[in-house]
Amino acid sequence: MVSMGWSEWLLQHEVQIRLGCFLGIFSLMAIWEVIRPCRPRLYSRVLRWSNNLALVALNSFLLRFMFPAAAVGVAHYVQVKGWGFFNLVALPLWIEVLLAVVILDLLIYAQHVVFHKVPILWRLHRVHHADPDYDLTTGIRFHPIEIILSMLIKFIAIILLGPAAVAVLIFEVLLNGSAVFNHSNVRLPAKLDSFVRLVFVTPDMHRVHHSWIRSETDSNYGFALSLWDKLFSTYQDQPVKGHLDMDIGLREFQEVKQVSWLSGILQLPFKR
Repeated sequence: MVSMGWSEWLLQHEVQIRLGCFLGIFSLMAIWEVIRPCRPRLYSRVLRWSNNLALVALNSFLLRFMFPAAAVGVAHYVQVKGWGFFNLVALPLWIEVLLAVVILDLLIYAQHVVFHKVPILWRLHRVHHADPDYDLTTGIRFHPIEIILSMLIKFIAIILLGPAAVAVLIFEVLLNGSAVFNHSNVRLPAKLDSFVRLVFVTPDMHRVHHSWIRSETDSNYGFALSLWDKLFSTYQDQPVKGHLDMDIGLREFQEVKQVSWLSGILQLPFKR
């Protein structure tokens, strides 16, 4: 387990660490998208980015207001109380961190599947899928209610697992970084993509998940590790129509105001 001093340091710098890593990855992928995009852009970057990022700002404010301690803070509290599996067994720190990150990533995969299969949860999650274009801002576009539910699920998992605060911080950085990376409008060289997706989800792999075709929408649920889709038979290698010709978004929601403006995005779960 992590010493109190290290846990306290993480709590004091958690926001700076997460924000710094996020902005670094976001900037890198944004430059990559401009220099060498995979697909031609269908809608104005100004329109989509301004509204998608406004949604991110709203979600961040709500999370900080409702859950000031955030996931790392909960992990620290659970450690102090001695709750959860990892506080009942003696493991080297590196093994605990590795196991915790893998288990939490499996949880995100399972949660993603559930949000597709349960109709009322799909209404929330379709905000993410209704984005008519596919780029790095798609990866951070979620309805506030889904964000709050996801945080509550994460808190429950942390209480049951009792992972070290450093493991939760690494997982949060990995999750946010992977969401930006694998939603980016870029394409790795074919051989490199095949190699990377042996372990991690690539943009080509996850882009399939944002297809109009329902069988493709219900595939490639993973965010960071590609293992789960292959293990649970939800993996699809490539889109049927190819990456350049595939239709992105949801067939039933194509009106720009409804899927791109912040007001429409917030109302989307309540639309027929």
